[in-house]
Amino acid sequence: MSTAPTPLPVVLAGARGHGRSHLLNIRRLEELGLVRLAGVCELRPLDAEELDGIGDPEQSSDFAALLASTGARIAVLSTPIQTHTDMTLTAARHGAHVLLEKPPAPSYAEFRRMADGVEAAGVACQIGFQSLGSHAVPAIRRMVEDGAIGELTGVGAAGAWVRDEAYFRRAPWAGHRRLHGADVVDGALTNPLAHAVATALALAGTTRAEDVDRVETELLHANAIESDDTSCVRVVTTGGTPVTVAATLCAERSGEPYVVVHGSRGRITFWYRQDRVLVQRAGHGPVETEYGRTDLLGNLVAHVTVGSPLWVPPAATGAFMRVVEAVRTAPDPREIPAGYWRTEPGESAPRRVVDGIDALVDASADQLKLYSELGAVWAPSERAVSR
Repeated sequence: MSTAPTPLPVVLAGARGHGRSHLLNIRRLEELGLVRLAGVCELRPLDAEELDGIGDPEQSSDFAALLASTGARIAVLSTPIQTHTDMTLTAARHGAHVLLEKPPAPSYAEFRRMADGVEAAGVACQIGFQSLGSHAVPAIRRMVEDGAIGELTGVGAAGAWVRDEAYFRRAPWAGHRRLHGADVVDGALTNPLAHAVATALALAGTTRAEDVDRVETELLHANAIESDDTSCVRVVTTGGTPVTVAATLCAERSGEPYVVVHGSRGRITFWYRQDRVLVQRAGHGPVETEYGRTDLLGNLVAHVTVGSPLWVPPAATGAFMRVVEAVRTAPDPREIPAGYWRTEPGESAPRRVVDGIDALVDASADQLKLYSELGAVWAPSERAVSR
């Protein structure tokens, strides 16, 4: 007679803000009998209303002590970027497998320290790029490899979001490249629209660090911040394929971010938050398909319990981390002159809107060009190049 598996004890570090989505997902997996929320690590404990019926987990601001007292098998980390490496290694030392929120680290050196540390400890680490759990990603890769759109000529991604000035005050590290001497590298490409970068690289078949030949960046900001809010990047793979991403948090109107895979005989457009794919190719009518998605925490649980392969191990984000490193080492973002942006009312504070940016973001994905190449007069005349 078979018995149900014992739910794995989970500790969540960072349960407010974006961390609440992890809290709700843990509750969903609890209801399936797969996990048990054993602990919450927060500077200020969650109250009953915030826990919202999820039980009475142990709470502490001491992450290491919480791991020890709960015997956690899995740690979910949704903490400030600059804490990721040390907290992951703390979990690894306690034998806990990790779901680590993106970006995995603020520098390539910290990423390597984290990845090498979890490998040495013999624990698994899943990086929280939810879009890479979409079944559309391997499906598009198969279409490209099968020649459905001819020869791959490039991949372009576009992300145009609206964020008001309060967004850049949501946490002490928000809008910073560095804080108290430590790298943070918050910015449009590396944090809120990091999924666009990681997904574009994955669709180009470029996921490992060694798949990247060079990275060109144009980093700018309209808001009064240290980091970038309107930027673009071109990654050139070792095979010569260009991958561009244009991103802004100063859009005229918020749109669904997407990735376009360009071929010699067609294109594939992927709206990665919706798992929606549009295939357009010569001699065929357009075909639109919606795909399923594998939850990354659920996949980590399956990996720990039955050995299922991880969807997003650290090695699968090496190319993305090359982009983070290029952004980190590039000159500080250039300020977009006041004459090229305007202020409008936002949801909770004023917001800055860059004139014409929505069309520029779309043009970048369509033409695989950077802002300066599209005629944006506020873009730098010389882009930073990292190899």
